[in-house]
Amino acid sequence: MAQITFITGGQRSGKSSYAQKRVEENFGTPIYLATAHIWDEDFHNRVKRHQSDRGEQWTTIEEEIEISKHDLVGKTVLLDCVTLWLTNIFYHNENDVDSSLEIAKLEWDNFINQDMDLFVVSNELGMGIHPENEIARKFADLQGWMNQYIAQNANEVILMVSGVPVQVKSGK
Repeated sequence: MAQITFITGGQRSGKSSYAQKRVEENFGTPIYLATAHIWDEDFHNRVKRHQSDRGEQWTTIEEEIEISKHDLVGKTVLLDCVTLWLTNIFYHNENDVDSSLEIAKLEWDNFINQDMDLFVVSNELGMGIHPENEIARKFADLQGWMNQYIAQNANEVILMVSGVPVQVKSGK
């Protein structure tokens, strides 16, 4: 079973850089599990910035949905991020919240069944502006429910606030 450190917070709160720093300070050759689908040029530039922030010690695996299919036993893994992973699942399930949540939970349970040190980055969408359209509201709900699901079994939960890590849960 994975040892899970769950790092969540708002957009540009410092989640990814904090997670990366924690991993680099404590583990030699980590895996970066990237879940992004490149939708446009702006997002492509964001991905390039993240890539340039990582040193040569990182091995990158790109996986948009089937995160459990990779053998990561004995590894240290930084999954960045749950929000993009859920976006891919939600899109492929035609914005159906119930089926997307069911698929995400099943995939997550299979994924964490591996013995690894897992650092997980996710967004707290419910702390921001209330979404203006139905699909965005549905996705915010999906994200909130999945964050709760992940945090329940996490060994440690960190909430990033303006670049400052706040310990929400420790030990287990």
